[in-house]
Amino acid sequence: MALPDELRAVVRAYLADRPGAPWQAFARDVGIAGLLVPEEHGGAGCGPAEMAAVAEELGRALSPHPFLQSAVMAVGAAREAGDAGLLAALAEGVVTATVVLPGDGALRLEGDLLTGVVPYALTGEVVLVYAGGLLVEAVPTRRTAYRTVDESRPLQELSFQDAPVRRLGDGTSWARIRDLGIAALAAEQAGGARRCLEMAVEHAKRRHQFGRPIGSFQAIKHKLADLLLLVESARSAAEAAAGDGIFAAIAGSYCTEAYLTAAGENIQVHGGIGITWEHPAHRYLKRATSDAQLFCPPQAHRARLAAHVFGEDD
Repeated sequence: MALPDELRAVVRAYLADRPGAPWQAFARDVGIAGLLVPEEHGGAGCGPAEMAAVAEELGRALSPHPFLQSAVMAVGAAREAGDAGLLAALAEGVVTATVVLPGDGALRLEGDLLTGVVPYALTGEVVLVYAGGLLVEAVPTRRTAYRTVDESRPLQELSFQDAPVRRLGDGTSWARIRDLGIAALAAEQAGGARRCLEMAVEHAKRRHQFGRPIGSFQAIKHKLADLLLLVESARSAAEAAAGDGIFAAIAGSYCTEAYLTAAGENIQVHGGIGITWEHPAHRYLKRATSDAQLFCPPQAHRARLAAHVFGEDD
């Protein structure tokens, strides 16, 4: 069995057995926090394929763990900056981190002081900011947590008022870190879409009307067949995105819409029970909806692709 498949099985089993395990325990038991950290800094030294496999399982389980922002984006930024101390801390899971990309907020870096507001940021104890052409670490003056529709993906507002910064390096790597995050998110979306398909198929086999499973009705068969094609295509797009920036934009567009469609169709197959609070189907729709805005909507990804096709700057 290939390493990504082994990781997928381990992560799925761990999340099933210990769904409420904290991030530090997850990092200790599975080594997930240091997946992309080089071995010389205490990590596993894995690559894009392993990242996609783990992200897919986390998305399948709607895990609230900060893998995307901390183990992927922050690790990527710390690697680009060559910050061995931060890499080691992230690999151990003793701290979590988040990354603020250019355009995420109105920020001004004057000397070694950062001022401005980031209206929406993923949660993390350490905040890495691309501002003024640099990558810096800064402590927010104030953090304001949101009560979001999708409670499995916490967001916060970060305010900086003449906050001292620690310079980590130049900011030229921000596009690569953005694409790395988009690729990881696409894998999460593919995993969530697959779980929606699984739930829909299980219900179609179990639910009977007119003395027959509803899965035997042609309309349901066609719906599930279309979803299967969508889900398999989303996984292919996510796996390709893990190694290439332009493919990340393709996956950002395709996987976002695939997840939204799968989550919506899952509710349709379930009927009335699919919109009840007790059934998990609505949670996948909420995650799919929030994911659709996390980096940028599908239209923005397609605009980026159009600029690439017609030879314009990214």
